[in-house]
Amino acid sequence: MADTENTEIVNEEVEQSVEGDAPADQQASLSLEELNALLQIVDLAVSRGAFRGAEASQVGAVFDRLNNFLSIVAQNQQTEADVPAEADVPAEAEAPAEGE
Repeated sequence: MADTENTEIVNEEVEQSVEGDAPADQQASLSLEELNALLQIVDLAVSRGAFRGAEASQVGAVFDRLNNFLSIVAQNQQTEADVPAEADVPAEAEAPAEGE
Protein backbone atom coordinates (compact mmCIF):
# COMPACT_ATOMS: atom_id res chain seq x y z
CA MET A 1 0.00 0.00 0.00
CA ALA A 2 2.87 2.37 0.76
CA ASP A 3 4.26 1.85 -2.74
CA THR A 4 0.96 2.97 -4.29
CA GLU A 5 0.83 6.10 -2.17
CA ASN A 6 4.40 7.05 -3.15
CA THR A 7 3.65 6.47 -6.81
CA GLU A 8 0.60 8.70 -6.66
CA ILE A 9 2.57 11.50 -5.00
CA VAL A 10 5.34 11.29 -7.59
CA ASN A 11 2.82 11.28 -10.45
CA GLU A 12 1.12 14.36 -9.01
CA GLU A 13 4.46 16.16 -8.71
CA VAL A 14 5.39 15.26 -12.29
CA GLU A 15 2.05 16.50 -13.59
CA GLN A 16 2.43 19.75 -11.68
CA SER A 17 5.95 20.31 -12.98
CA VAL A 18 4.84 19.60 -16.55
CA GLU A 19 1.92 22.00 -16.25
CA GLY A 20 4.04 24.63 -14.43
CA ASP A 21 5.64 27.77 -15.78
CA ALA A 22 7.99 25.97 -18.19
CA PRO A 23 7.47 26.72 -21.89
CA ALA A 24 5.56 24.08 -23.81
CA ASP A 25 8.43 23.49 -26.27
CA GLN A 26 10.99 22.81 -23.51
CA GLN A 27 11.85 19.14 -23.26
CA ALA A 28 13.06 17.38 -20.15
CA SER A 29 16.66 16.24 -20.39
CA LEU A 30 19.51 15.00 -18.24
CA SER A 31 23.19 15.44 -18.96
CA LEU A 32 25.64 12.57 -18.77
CA GLU A 33 27.18 14.21 -15.70
CA GLU A 34 23.79 14.21 -13.99
CA LEU A 35 23.23 10.55 -14.87
CA ASN A 36 26.66 9.67 -13.54
CA ALA A 37 25.86 11.56 -10.31
CA LEU A 38 22.63 9.55 -10.00
CA LEU A 39 24.60 6.34 -10.37
CA GLN A 40 26.92 7.43 -7.56
CA ILE A 41 23.95 8.44 -5.39
CA VAL A 42 22.33 5.02 -5.79
CA ASP A 43 25.64 3.32 -4.99
CA LEU A 44 26.06 5.44 -1.86
CA ALA A 45 22.46 4.85 -0.75
CA VAL A 46 22.87 1.08 -1.13
CA SER A 47 26.13 1.10 0.82
CA ARG A 48 24.38 2.99 3.65
CA GLY A 49 21.44 0.58 3.73
CA ALA A 50 18.82 3.02 2.47
CA PHE A 51 16.83 0.28 0.76
CA ARG A 52 15.04 -2.77 2.14
CA GLY A 53 16.02 -6.24 1.07
CA ALA A 54 12.87 -6.62 -1.03
CA GLU A 55 13.78 -3.46 -2.94
CA ALA A 56 17.39 -4.48 -3.57
CA SER A 57 16.73 -6.34 -6.82
CA GLN A 58 14.77 -3.44 -8.33
CA VAL A 59 17.39 -0.90 -7.28
CA GLY A 60 20.14 -3.16 -8.59
CA ALA A 61 18.39 -3.59 -11.92
CA VAL A 62 18.06 0.17 -12.38
CA PHE A 63 21.69 0.63 -11.30
CA ASP A 64 22.85 -1.97 -13.84
CA ARG A 65 20.80 -0.43 -16.68
CA LEU A 66 22.11 3.07 -15.94
CA ASN A 67 25.68 1.80 -15.60
CA ASN A 68 25.44 -0.08 -18.91
CA PHE A 69 23.99 2.98 -20.65
CA LEU A 70 26.78 5.23 -19.38
CA SER A 71 29.39 2.64 -20.42
CA ILE A 72 27.99 2.44 -23.95
CA VAL A 73 27.89 6.23 -24.26
CA ALA A 74 31.49 6.47 -23.04
CA GLN A 75 32.58 3.82 -25.58
CA ASN A 76 30.76 5.65 -28.38
CA GLN A 77 32.39 8.94 -27.43
CA GLN A 78 35.81 7.26 -27.36
CA THR A 79 35.18 5.73 -30.79
CA GLU A 80 34.13 9.10 -32.20
CA ALA A 81 37.24 10.71 -30.74
CA ASP A 82 39.47 8.04 -32.33
CA VAL A 83 37.93 8.38 -35.80
CA PRO A 84 38.77 11.75 -37.40
CA ALA A 85 35.80 13.69 -38.68
CA GLU A 86 35.56 14.47 -42.38
CA ALA A 87 36.31 18.12 -41.64
CA ASP A 88 39.59 17.10 -40.00
CA VAL A 89 40.77 15.13 -43.03
CA PRO A 90 42.69 17.43 -45.38
CA ALA A 91 41.24 17.70 -48.85
CA GLU A 92 43.41 16.75 -51.78
CA ALA A 93 45.62 19.62 -52.84
CA GLU A 94 44.28 21.45 -55.82
CA ALA A 95 46.42 21.34 -58.91
CA PRO A 96 48.09 24.69 -59.58
CA ALA A 97 46.53 26.66 -62.39
CA GLU A 98 48.42 26.76 -65.67
CA GLY A 99 51.01 29.47 -65.84
CA GLU A 100 51.73 29.50 -62.12
